[in-house]
Amino acid sequence: MQTFNATHTSRIPTAIALRGTANMPQRPQPAASGVRRTFGRGEEIFAEGERCSVFFKVVSGTVRTGKLLADGRRQIDTFHFPGDVFGLESGETHRFTAEAVDKVVVIAYRRSNFSGLVQNDPAFGEQLMISMLSSLDRAHDHMVLLGRKSAVEKMATFLLEIAARRANGDRAELPMQRTDIADHLGLTIETVSRTLTQMVRDGLIRLADAGRTVILEDKAGLRLLCA
Repeated sequence: MQTFNATHTSRIPTAIALRGTANMPQRPQPAASGVRRTFGRGEEIFAEGERCSVFFKVVSGTVRTGKLLADGRRQIDTFHFPGDVFGLESGETHRFTAEAVDKVVVIAYRRSNFSGLVQNDPAFGEQLMISMLSSLDRAHDHMVLLGRKSAVEKMATFLLEIAARRANGDRAELPMQRTDIADHLGLTIETVSRTLTQMVRDGLIRLADAGRTVILEDKAGLRLLCA
């Protein structure tokens, strides 16, 4: 089973706003400004327990957040797609580790500028609120999914959610590995593969692009599984 990277070379320090501009004249930045950052596949964005000095908005790519449990298993909390905000904590440290699933571009904002962000850019403040409420709703749904649903119910819920969040209609684009899906749904990778195969046989889905794209052939049937 995959584990989160132990290296911390890509962590963002408190002085993130100055990184990459040390040799350039510095001008005062408005509170609403952020720093654009790029991370390669599998690269760590921040680590669990690290001081929470910045939070992020995804511009492109996919980010996974999760943690290692005491017994060494990995639990992926959620996946973040373009437009999602993550890493904004109520406490002083991050509760999860965040990593790039594929090549990721994010905008990093200083946590200390949060009030200024909301006051100076009401539209961005509203976007933050919507993103945070959506994350809370997904966290509640994920709790029910892990505790009460069967493997096929979990997979149906996951595929419908991905298709809806990425606005792809009847297509669920899956940039993450099967191991990521397994660690998100609380299943083994063998169960994930077996469940997808059975759903293909039942005419619920069709796989394309070497399994990276799932065509939702029978969305009504998938929704019945989630009811």
